[in-house]
Amino acid sequence: MRLRNIPGSREVIAENKWCIQEPEHQKGHWNEIFGNNHPIHIEIGMGKGQFITTLARQNPSTNYVGIEKYSSVLLRGLQKMEEEPLENIRFIRMDAETICEVFDKDEVSKIYLNFSDPWPKDRHAKRRLTSRQFFARYDQILKKDGVVEFKTDNVDLFDFSLEEVKEAHWNLDAFTRDLHHDTAMNEGNVMTEYEERFSAMGNPIHKLIASR
Repeated sequence: MRLRNIPGSREVIAENKWCIQEPEHQKGHWNEIFGNNHPIHIEIGMGKGQFITTLARQNPSTNYVGIEKYSSVLLRGLQKMEEEPLENIRFIRMDAETICEVFDKDEVSKIYLNFSDPWPKDRHAKRRLTSRQFFARYDQILKKDGVVEFKTDNVDLFDFSLEEVKEAHWNLDAFTRDLHHDTAMNEGNVMTEYEERFSAMGNPIHKLIASR
């Protein structure tokens, strides 16, 4: 269960230099935030930030934006930055449904979705980050050669996602139902906190890569 109610977390976030306030004002100008024209990769639902901060550390010529809905979870990522600052990463506290108000057309090169909320009830299907409704949003902000990478341990969500890629008229470039035993797709894999926990329990990790 994600922590959501750490007292004072919103105040800390509001004053933190790595967290962008009023991100909709940066639409079309994200490279000015980073001071360069490097590719921009985003993670929607970054959790405590282990995945995206590891990538940012490994790839200094790529800019990263971590998006998280819950203040107290985002706070953990900000604490990591206090311990080991990285200039090629920024964070946003926001709901993913408004992502097209924050990023402009062709502004993002890659989108990572890791262990997203499965929203198990059918009536909530459009809230899933791999729904056709969200793929339509990604279509608006991704460069023409941009990709979406999705990982989960939830079989039902993964099956749904495979179908939604097709329904959204995207291309399924690659997929696996056992990432850690798939030599090709696991090469260079960076694990999230959830991935470490679930794989330690013996749960196979599923992954897909989609493009237009």
